[in-house]
Amino acid sequence: SYVVGKFPHYPHPASISSKMMVELGTLTTLMVAAAVVVSGFLTSAVFAVTSFVYFGVVYIMLPLAKPILKLVLGICYSQAPPNQPMARPTSINSRLLHSHSHSHSHHSHPQNSPSFQLHSSKKHHPSLHITNTFTTMSQTLELTGGARDTYLSVFKSLNLPYNPFPIICWNRHLETIFASFYRSLPGVKLRRECLRTADDGSVSLDWVVGDDSALPAESPVLILLPGLTGGSGDTYVQHMLVRARSNKWRVVVFNSRGCGNSPVTTCQFYSASFTEDLREVVNHVKSRFPSSNLYAIGWSLGANILVRYLGEESDNCSLRGAVSLCNPFNLVIADEDFHKGFNNIYDKALARSLAKIFKRHALLFEGIGGEYNIQLAANAKSVRDFDEGITRVSFGFKSVDDYYYNSSSSKSIKDVRIPLLCVQAANDPIAPARGIPHDDIKDNPNCVLVVTPKGGHLGWVAGDEAPLGAPWTDTLVMEFLEHLESGRTKDLESSSASGHTMISSTGF
Repeated sequence: SYVVGKFPHYPHPASISSKMMVELGTLTTLMVAAAVVVSGFLTSAVFAVTSFVYFGVVYIMLPLAKPILKLVLGICYSQAPPNQPMARPTSINSRLLHSHSHSHSHHSHPQNSPSFQLHSSKKHHPSLHITNTFTTMSQTLELTGGARDTYLSVFKSLNLPYNPFPIICWNRHLETIFASFYRSLPGVKLRRECLRTADDGSVSLDWVVGDDSALPAESPVLILLPGLTGGSGDTYVQHMLVRARSNKWRVVVFNSRGCGNSPVTTCQFYSASFTEDLREVVNHVKSRFPSSNLYAIGWSLGANILVRYLGEESDNCSLRGAVSLCNPFNLVIADEDFHKGFNNIYDKALARSLAKIFKRHALLFEGIGGEYNIQLAANAKSVRDFDEGITRVSFGFKSVDDYYYNSSSSKSIKDVRIPLLCVQAANDPIAPARGIPHDDIKDNPNCVLVVTPKGGHLGWVAGDEAPLGAPWTDTLVMEFLEHLESGRTKDLESSSASGHTMISSTGF
């Protein structure tokens, strides 16, 4: 017991027993061991957390942030092309307003439907505008062309509003970059066929594995032409391939010389003007499947080559129908815009891809002489540099400007004699809307043009599969192609009933 007001009496150290010392030592040892274990655990936990943060930042956050950072810097220092906005498709809306005012002055009030309004008059007003009336910011689709009335009922997907994916589609560059980097890749198994051309060049045709046995011999065949330096591994190509294949179409991807790891066997690559390789591919596919209808889809530069081929073949074209997506049409205008603001990023990236392909086959150009500028092409900082060093010389043009002017597919539209669907985005940074040959498309009874208010270049991050799935355009394209092929089926049925084997060439 203790007395209040007095200090407690502790035993003198000398009187502490050895037993107590052992107990104190054991307790101290246990405490030290526990501290070591706890500190080791904390150290491991800190190491794990820091490692997680490091790898998350380096391998996840930085790759995601780089395109966005480039985008922000590009927006800060870029200039919008003349008569074309950076983010809002005012040119399309202003065209709509102009159309609307004329329709009120010359025609009766347009008919309304629950999901869109039609402003149309074939006699006085050759363009049809489909306007979403239920969104805060009206998204306007332009549908025009000489074959407009034929396809108005075919495009069921145009009955629905065009809804760009939020945030991603706020800016044309963001949508373009997002689609290029983050769109899913279906991962289709392909079988390669190397085709030797008449000039000893080589191109590669990639077919879906198993189609030879799984599909009937008369199944329609769809030839896909990727964009500049593109190939069968591109996401937009594979999504289209999967959709067509699910509809029992036979699909083949045409990889141009040097693209998609296709070999280069001569000192000539491919160009916006060169259609001979496509002509040989079409003839080759036709010989393999003589009872099938042939169709083709081209993207970007592939679309330019395809439309030029259609114009050159004109009435003798072996294709039954074609689709052009993100076609630059006027290469002079496209080249002008390619050197403005953020577009320089695309220019440099494509130039690097071209230079990489060239260096892989540089020995073919060793000691070639002439007007070739090998050093300029090998170290190209822009697509124009590469075209100056290699392309325009290979194909006999006096200058790069001469090459661009005479290779533009806008001049070929008037000569197209098969059904052609052209799909463009009003805010495309690489294929400017001001280069679209509106008048020639309207005057050609075989052509129809759809212009979306947004979409960027090869983006179209909209619709049910956005943001990581197939582009919005895939549904529209298949509606068009299925309509043409169903016309062929009806022709066969009617010919069979009448005892004739004639097949209509229009499909309408």
